Amino acid sequence: MADLAVEDVRARVQNAWNDVVSVLNKKISLAAVSAKGIAGEHMQKSAQYVAGVLREVGIDARVEQSTNPDGTPGAFEVVGSRIVNPSAPTVLLYAHHDVQPVPDPSEWNTNPFEGTERDGRLYGRGSADDGGGIAIHYGALRALSDDLRVNIKVFIEGEEEMGSPSFIPFIESHKDEFESDVIIVADSGNWSAEIPSLTTSLRGNTDVDVRVKVLGHQVHSGQFGGPILDAYTLASMLIASLYNEAGDLAVPGIEAQEPVGGLQRDLDEAQVRADASVVDSYKLAGTGSLAARMWTKPSLTVIGMDAHPVEGSFNVIAHETKLRLSLRTAPSQRPEEAQKALCDFLVSHAPFGAEVTAEPIDNGMGWAMDPDAVATKDALASMRDAFGVEPVNKGEGGSIPFIPELQRIFPKAQVLVTGPEDPKSNAHSPNESISLSGLRGNIVTEALLLDRLGE
Repeated sequence: MADLAVEDVRARVQNAWNDVVSVLNKKISLAAVSAKGIAGEHMQKSAQYVAGVLREVGIDARVEQSTNPDGTPGAFEVVGSRIVNPSAPTVLLYAHHDVQPVPDPSEWNTNPFEGTERDGRLYGRGSADDGGGIAIHYGALRALSDDLRVNIKVFIEGEEEMGSPSFIPFIESHKDEFESDVIIVADSGNWSAEIPSLTTSLRGNTDVDVRVKVLGHQVHSGQFGGPILDAYTLASMLIASLYNEAGDLAVPGIEAQEPVGGLQRDLDEAQVRADASVVDSYKLAGTGSLAARMWTKPSLTVIGMDAHPVEGSFNVIAHETKLRLSLRTAPSQRPEEAQKALCDFLVSHAPFGAEVTAEPIDNGMGWAMDPDAVATKDALASMRDAFGVEPVNKGEGGSIPFIPELQRIFPKAQVLVTGPEDPKSNAHSPNESISLSGLRGNIVTEALLLDRLGE
């Protein structure tokens, strides 16, 4: 589009701005916490609200309840379409309307379920993840209005924060409704509120439950301590054996790779430390660029451990313990391969011959963008026009397993991962927020992109 047309889109977004913010505020207030029951009335109300908002911008939207794999009622999904020309390209817009829980509201500086503007940001649970994605789609379609030149299909999911158990069956049973040339997943983020990004890759994810047993029952630590180590210590030694001296995960069969499409800019260590509230004395683990360590190299986290709490502890040797390990895998590695390598290593490296069992749980494939796709180039051009700066593409260390599944089901579709977040968004954490200037830029970007895709 010419510069004048870019300014026209910018003006249209500005004219609709109060309504965009109002939609997001209302969405926050609905408290669509899927962890409280994906089939609950609160989730149905959230889906109905989103469907109504989409109808306001020309989408023939409806709410449909999915079915869980076990046959029970599932999430409330929002689906819809707007066909402007059967021969025009078709774009599927994705976001999700469910949000993370708020375990402790006292950790928030504002009411988590009431949108609050402060210093150019809107605070509230789901303001960024993924109410911001819904706001982007709403704002872009509102701006284009009757000038829309592509066919639109919409899927606003209701269980993303719960792992999307019914996502694939739902997509496969609605394949004709979701068939498209380009898929825009608005569930990621930008380099900063001022610098836009396409997400180039997502790590995969796999979970393993590990049991470490040394005794048939607890015994007195004074009587037997020394030659017999407690299960917690043995489990700690086992986990430590997964790493080399530099702090890199060093398990044969678990792969690493460099940033997809090349590294345009490495992450700033001071910013990473500040964003993650790293204590001053801690040295960041691993080798290579920070970007590779956080986006494309594997990482392992102990996300659960059965251990006696400090309060009420007494002098016994713990006879066994259980851990849950979460392994983020390189974008291109099959997670089941990494999972098997991890399980084999754990069992074969049992410290002092303790009994170690490793039980595989879930797997989710990673994803890598096609940097040469036409839609990719159109998206980058739209970002330049909207933000007035060069985009800095980035990977994500997290996982969105349904994206490679979408690519599998629709192999001809070009997939773009965009989103409303920035490093200050605190998605999944207290004081979640979205940059309002960044949101405005994202809406202008998507409107320009949809127009380009229609050329």
